[in-house]
Amino acid sequence: MRIDLHAHSTASDGTDTPAELVRNAARAGLDVVALTDHDTTRGHAEAAAALSDGLTLVTGAELSCRHQGVGLHMLAYLFDPDEPNLLRERELVRDDRVPRARTMVAKLREIGVPITWEQVARIAGDGSVGRPHIATALVELGVVETVSDAFAPAWLGDRGRAYAPKHELDPFEAIRLVKAAGGVTVFAHPAASKRGRTVPESVIAELAAAGLDGVEADHMDHDPAARARMRALAADLGLLATGSSDYHGSRKTVALGAYTTDPEVYAEITRRATGAFPVPGAGGQRVARA
Repeated sequence: MRIDLHAHSTASDGTDTPAELVRNAARAGLDVVALTDHDTTRGHAEAAAALSDGLTLVTGAELSCRHQGVGLHMLAYLFDPDEPNLLRERELVRDDRVPRARTMVAKLREIGVPITWEQVARIAGDGSVGRPHIATALVELGVVETVSDAFAPAWLGDRGRAYAPKHELDPFEAIRLVKAAGGVTVFAHPAASKRGRTVPESVIAELAAAGLDGVEADHMDHDPAARARMRALAADLGLLATGSSDYHGSRKTVALGAYTTDPEVYAEITRRATGAFPVPGAGGQRVARA
């Protein structure tokens, strides 16, 4: 089985619609794909309706968190999307995205970048506007070469010149809320130091003690040493170790299925989840598989 447990659609900051995402997952030869848009489940229904035979959808979200000034992301799988406490927190994050993005655009204009809110809104479309959309605008303007370059401290990175904070969950509270909603939590790209500051391994140990289920070890932003270190840490702490592409369509160069999760780890995630079930393909539009 080929299993990719981290992908984004136009419901947040990807460039594939949810339907396009699952069709592309089938073409890539995946057996399982997770839709984990930032702080939203809005794409789940469209993705499920577009599933073809042979592809299973894992519903999820990537929750925005912050601990002691360090931003981090928590992948939440197979939770009840209607559980009121977790839903309320996701709505708080979502509602803060537009004011935050407008503030970042204003900061960029203050330092001489000819960006406009209309440009960013066009790029975001119906998605939850965020830094990747602003980064794409900077690429369009020729300010930076790539979206990743825009996340440097000179621009949109944490504490960067145009950075602005938003409502974010405490990761310990995120774990508690996801567990209460019947879900499973995996710390996304925990050693991605190229993105900015990361939390020390002692914090990951504390999160594990609080109920964290796993860490995303195999990821495009982890070099081989970081992947090995995360797998060793997972073994020491009794955590699951996953691998995922963090696919964003054309916004990033990584392909669906570039990194995958072991079937036994996937089986354990589904065993632990009580809030929702994976959605099997029900014979929708048939897609030629790679």
